[in-house]
Amino acid sequence: MGKTKGKSESKKAEKQVAEEVNDATKLQEEQATVAEETPETDKVTEPATDLVACEELKKKYDELNDSHLRLMAEYDNYRKRTLREKSELLKSGTEGALVNLLPVIDDIERAIQNIRSAESVDAVVEGIDLIYNKFNAYLTRQSIKPIETIGLPFDAETSEAIALIPAPTPEMKGKVIDCVQTGYMLHDKVIRHAKVVVGE
Repeated sequence: MGKTKGKSESKKAEKQVAEEVNDATKLQEEQATVAEETPETDKVTEPATDLVACEELKKKYDELNDSHLRLMAEYDNYRKRTLREKSELLKSGTEGALVNLLPVIDDIERAIQNIRSAESVDAVVEGIDLIYNKFNAYLTRQSIKPIETIGLPFDAETSEAIALIPAPTPEMKGKVIDCVQTGYMLHDKVIRHAKVVVGE
């Protein structure tokens, strides 16, 4: 009976060892499967490979940083150049406008000198008319034109009503009767509103 008991324990021990070996084999197989499925990037890399990757990233960073600094410098230069050109354009535009006004000023100076020694009022009036026409021609060349108002319906976009008076006729109701100060437009923009009297 003792022998049977010993054999039974021996078989149990052998069975337990076999199971442990079987479990160890399964564990090794699972580890091998996991190792095959793990991507290369998840595996621990060697220090030399890390250094190469770090150097490549630093080189790429330096290139991008240099490119960024160059673009910033180019933009700053462009902005300064544009501001300088705009300033010069405004100066030269103003200069051109004033140079064309100088002949009108010369005519006014001559008229003032002649008024003092003029014997005929008609000659003075004729001189003033010539200066006025010359100045109007200059304004027309600059695309400045007077706003027509008298006899037309009142337009708040181009005119400013400074007085309301009874209309002389029923059809003049709501229309401009008199213009106290002429308004002007530059192209399609009002640069000075006309001051008008409107009939009510």
